[in-house]
Amino acid sequence: MNDSQLLRYSRHILLDQIGIEGQQKILAAHALVVGAGGLGSPAALYLASAGIGKLTIVDDDTVDLTNLQRQILHTTERVGQNKVDSARISLQQINPEVEVHALKERLQGQRLSDLVASASVVLDCSDNFETRHAVNAACVAHGVPLVSGAAISFDGQLSVFDTRKANAPCYACLFPADQDVEEVRCSTMGVFSPLVGIIGTIQAAEALKLVMDLGQSLVGRLMLLDAMSMEWTSIGVSKNGDCLVCGSKH
Repeated sequence: MNDSQLLRYSRHILLDQIGIEGQQKILAAHALVVGAGGLGSPAALYLASAGIGKLTIVDDDTVDLTNLQRQILHTTERVGQNKVDSARISLQQINPEVEVHALKERLQGQRLSDLVASASVVLDCSDNFETRHAVNAACVAHGVPLVSGAAISFDGQLSVFDTRKANAPCYACLFPADQDVEEVRCSTMGVFSPLVGIIGTIQAAEALKLVMDLGQSLVGRLMLLDAMSMEWTSIGVSKNGDCLVCGSKH
């Protein structure tokens, strides 16, 4: 690290658990953030401010006035602009040293597989089950840890799926792809704006811990937040041997 980096990241380096070695791991890491909305905004901002070496952010949407209540990557002046282009501006303003790749597309197929394979950690900040399951399958296939978050109304959830670890579940163990699940969107149900900030920020924290191999991750635990009472509930999640994605038969 140069003198400027030592100063910029000094508050990390002062932490015995991180130090120069941990910060160098952050600087060498590549985070893939799927979604530049409510969850992706705080997650990407904290990853960039922490000095993640390379940040790829993917979203196929444009900035809408209704997004600004919670999607803090974007501004009023950028309404109508591609979300990923808006995101890149904000991320480079907070830390110009970060290599930001902004991709306006919906990830799928080989393209998704290639991007996941190149990442140190993946953050699922999307808002639909099809994308969540596709990202999970790619992470399982390439052995890349996945930090998954979701938020709707006043309810949030968060977990880490890292199948590099023996007996660790994947997203499909918890939410099977063949399960009949009602798709619920913010556009119809609404969402409490600070809630996505809480969940997205914790996603960034878990991702940074993973790239530094620091502390204990949320593998095997699903954290549920009721923001009305501001109470957390932790639920144990086990690997499903019959899982169609990571089960022993597949």
